[in-house]
Amino acid sequence: MTGESGASPELDAEALLSTIPPNIDVAGLKAETLMNLPSAHLTLANQLEICRRARDTARRGIGVVVTHGTDTLEETAMLCDVLHDAEAPIVFTGAIRPASSPGADGPANLVDAISVAASDAAAGTGVLVCFGGEIHHARGARKTDTTSLVAFSSPQTGPLGRVTEGHPTIWSTVPRNPSLDPPHLDGRVLVVPTSAGDDGALARAALSTDPDGVVIGTLGAGHVSPPILELWAQAAERIPVVVYSRPERGVILNATYGYRASEADLRETNVIPAGFLSPQAARMKLLACLASGLNVDEIRWAFGQDDG
Repeated sequence: MTGESGASPELDAEALLSTIPPNIDVAGLKAETLMNLPSAHLTLANQLEICRRARDTARRGIGVVVTHGTDTLEETAMLCDVLHDAEAPIVFTGAIRPASSPGADGPANLVDAISVAASDAAAGTGVLVCFGGEIHHARGARKTDTTSLVAFSSPQTGPLGRVTEGHPTIWSTVPRNPSLDPPHLDGRVLVVPTSAGDDGALARAALSTDPDGVVIGTLGAGHVSPPILELWAQAAERIPVVVYSRPERGVILNATYGYRASEADLRETNVIPAGFLSPQAARMKLLACLASGLNVDEIRWAFGQDDG
């Protein structure tokens, strides 16, 4: 994005490459513009198109960099990780500051992402997010700051590595999950949080829309009020109900607490723990699972891979 009186999408892929300093060799890079939209405007169909194009390129043994608006970058990156089934890395990056701002960070992030996508160390790691010199896995990455140049972090795992002087170093990896190839993302999946004093009005309103699945929040490590648990337990008899924990770090416990509607009661229902996935990441995965025709048991297995 660029503009002195309000930034908007203006620069295509070729223009982004032209921002790279001339002393950095970009020979052999192919730039392709799929769409030029604020990421808040992307539809699920747009996101699926981006991910398919990136995956299909990676299948040819070519490292891929996807430049993406930061508002929904983590969601598209998560979807891409669900689809990605090749060894060549796919690396998402973007910019916090518009290209017309002093100290624009886009060129540096782009150069770093290119170095990661071209590195042997990144082969087989899946989908990565490179931002502010840090390398994150798509499944753990979240936008955790609206204005910092290090806007993304991985609360659960921490960064997998970093880029220093143009050289990526990866010191840890995240196990890859079996891929899916959804033909579309036409399902309706809603994210429904909870809070203290929740009377269930939001949950009932969500269920009244007849969703194909829901992603619900819990307090702490899998705790809700008894009426809320009863409501979602009944819903889970009809549709997939994926549950995440509100804290950014941690997972749904198994049997630490024993009061009503704590994690032990939660796990006795048909709800599906999301593991360390964020609610927005869990939604993208559930959409892909539903479109791929997975049944509830298969969806539970798919999410169980991240349910430590």
